[in-house]
Amino acid sequence: MYEINDTVLYGGHGVCRIVEIEERDLCGNRMEYYILKPVYDEKSTVFVPVHNEALTTKMRRILSVDEIYALIASMPNEDSKWIENENERKEKYREIISCGDRIQLIRAIKALYQHQQEQQARGRKLHLADERFFKEAEKMLYDEFALVLHIKPEQVFPFIQEQIHVSKNRQPVQ
Repeated sequence: MYEINDTVLYGGHGVCRIVEIEERDLCGNRMEYYILKPVYDEKSTVFVPVHNEALTTKMRRILSVDEIYALIASMPNEDSKWIENENERKEKYREIISCGDRIQLIRAIKALYQHQQEQQARGRKLHLADERFFKEAEKMLYDEFALVLHIKPEQVFPFIQEQIHVSKNRQPVQ
């Protein structure tokens, strides 16, 4: 059970703050709802029925600073397979965005980034659907990292690159 002022990651809406928990009458049914405000889109409001397990399982607690550093350290080792079949790829990406699993987001972002680089080398671009998912996945991950690390979302990618560079250049202690 979450409480008012908790910050969560909620599916495709990204980082949200629970601003209220209240009963509402929607479509003739009185139900208790978490009322979420996306942190980086204050104009939006998301209503999540408290007792709807399918929707509440999409609410995930925000990572800690240590968990983010551990996730960044694992990025170079994450497998990033490109899914050739466009329909399978779209379905997989929808599923990843919906569940908000950070490891899956990283793998997908990495696969898309590598594919984008290959396409650019050929003078081509990503498909529009791939580009849209790429931006959405980055936004979800970067917004959470930015909030926890107290940096701006646009500073997250350079921060990740720096952390990976630093960890690669560390000399093992003997």
